Amino acid sequence: MTKIKEEQLTKIQDQQKALTDILNQVGILEAQKHGLLHEFAHINKQVEDTKKELEDEYGQVSINLQTGEYTEVPKDE
Repeated sequence: MTKIKEEQLTKIQDQQKALTDILNQVGILEAQKHGLLHEFAHINKQVEDTKKELEDEYGQVSINLQTGEYTEVPKDE
């Protein structure tokens, strides 16, 4: 049976290993991304719940996140 040169085979094998390694890393990053997106959605839900609580207590207000001071938001008539 006829074969390619050893250095050519090694080169091809190294390239294939590099591709496989990159694909594995992409998979890991996608899994991390998926987890972070779920965490983001969870925290976003908490923010919306807190907004509702504050609105129930203070009405429609704009809150300064540095000082905690708030001003009423005029209602559209």
